[in-house]
Amino acid sequence: MNKVEHIGIAVNSVSQAADIYQKLLNTQVYKTEIVESEGVLTAFLQTGPNKIELLQALNDDSPIAKFITKKGEGIHHIAFEVDDIVAEIQRLKNEGFVLLNDVPKHGADNKLVCFVHPKSANGVLIELCQRI
Repeated sequence: MNKVEHIGIAVNSVSQAADIYQKLLNTQVYKTEIVESEGVLTAFLQTGPNKIELLQALNDDSPIAKFITKKGEGIHHIAFEVDDIVAEIQRLKNEGFVLLNDVPKHGADNKLVCFVHPKSANGVLIELCQRI
């Protein structure tokens, strides 16, 4: 794993949260995107090398809606950049980690993604990201 790629924050409203984070980080949202496979609207902000992804549920069945219902708004996941997501998936499986998907899928911000189950990482949802 190369670096923390971004921190994902579950929010009720991307537009309201974007107002807060734009003021807080003194930067603008550089990209919004709908990720149909996850049922989310995303917005990305960057300050220096650090990125924040705001995630709003598009329907009640999305993982973000379920997360907010259970835990409220807040940090949802930490994403790590990898060079070879397929190799990293296999490495983590060999180490005994439980993955939420066995093959990478298309995610936001032009990335292939895969998630490590929180039960395998002390309650933290980990996302692996590889630039397409």
